[in-house]
Amino acid sequence: MRMEEQWWKGELAADIHQTLRMKELKLPVYKAHSPQIGMRRYFTDLLTVLSCRCNLCPTARHLAVYLLDLFMDHYDITVKQLHVISIACLLLASKFEEKEDRVPKLEQLNNLAYLCNVNMALNKKDLLKMELLLLESFNWNLCLPTPAHYIDYYLFASVGENDLHNGWPITSLTKVKAFMEKYAYYFLDFSVQDYAFLSFRPSLIAAACVCASRICMQISPSWTTQLQLLTCYSWEHLAQCIEMMLIYYENDVKEASKLKKQVTLQQQVVGSVTHQTPTQVLFQQSSYHPLAQPSAALSQFQSPVQDLCSAYRDSLQANRPNGLLSGSASSLHSYSALQASLQPSVQTLPLQAPITMQLAIATEPRHCISMSYGNSYFSGHHSYAARYFDR
Repeated sequence: MRMEEQWWKGELAADIHQTLRMKELKLPVYKAHSPQIGMRRYFTDLLTVLSCRCNLCPTARHLAVYLLDLFMDHYDITVKQLHVISIACLLLASKFEEKEDRVPKLEQLNNLAYLCNVNMALNKKDLLKMELLLLESFNWNLCLPTPAHYIDYYLFASVGENDLHNGWPITSLTKVKAFMEKYAYYFLDFSVQDYAFLSFRPSLIAAACVCASRICMQISPSWTTQLQLLTCYSWEHLAQCIEMMLIYYENDVKEASKLKKQVTLQQQVVGSVTHQTPTQVLFQQSSYHPLAQPSAALSQFQSPVQDLCSAYRDSLQANRPNGLLSGSASSLHSYSALQASLQPSVQTLPLQAPITMQLAIATEPRHCISMSYGNSYFSGHHSYAARYFDR
């Protein structure tokens, strides 16, 4: 049964949180004994793609992955059966977390599976049998807390009025919380990709996502007394999980930097060929995409946070000396001493597009840093908002 919308803002928020914390104490122990554990990342990405295409909530997506992890940990399953089981886990999770009209239909799932190169057609009979098998395996109990169940409750108190950014007071909590949410869900998605995070309690992972986000945004102190009282976790409890998240973050930034270099080299090669044959290019039919259809290289870096960037464009026009925050995505402090800084190069992205489009993009304020999942099976690349504020 889906909980009330934005329960973390209601009067029963503390009671609901306490109930979730009690239930997570009874969660089964994950032992990582599945013979097919090497394929876990593939099916995790498959469930992520399907849930995003079906517009399912994060709790449904995380619950689906968790159900699949627990089931795989107890049985030796063939690859063909794993496809059916993964879809059945997604259906059960969506039925438990979503409203009835948002539960994916069989035809929709078959079409999406085909788009993901899954060479199989599901039928209602097989899915029902698999759902019953899963329910019996979990003793008909799907109330299994995941980090996604806690994250909004912790984000609601993630930034306080007394917090500072490099010694500067925060003048707009709304802006900071918007970026904090982007970062927290970014780390939350990381936590579901590696089964090593299953050794931590779900509530601890959610708390670590908030703390890692504060570190990346240079908000001090990194972990406040209020958050410690709210989550019941001290810095010492979160340290190991935060370290893992920051290592993933560092690798992700390196992958993004490498990708930018590859795009730059490709553009230079295209430019050299163009200069060698000026006459041919002069009379050649234009191969650029129209402005209404931006190139793939551009969409990798811009589209996921384009709406957020546009929302902040007007706010940057006023030059306020005591404004919010400033900086770049290079301000990550590592866990060991929170001193080593990540400094991904901020370069102008060369675009294979008309000059008018290049000028338009060049004048855009740089609010976002592009990042990529290095080993994703499905998604090519994802972009996430970084903290670019005006001071």
